[in-house]
Amino acid sequence: MKNTPRWINSAIAESANVTSKMPWERGLRRQAFMASRRAVAAIAEAPSRTMRPAA
Repeated sequence: MKNTPRWINSAIAESANVTSKMPWERGLRRQAFMASRRAVAAIAEAPSRTMRPAA
């Protein structure tokens, strides 16, 4: 078996210590993010009220 380089071992150990939250994690922050995406999509799909120029 090949020896694992030291930097890989340190990277794996450091990844176990991460405390910052990511946007895709479950919770209130993710729910707010998904709600904002749905709102933007709903606005984009809504028919425009003025289909002709105002002049």
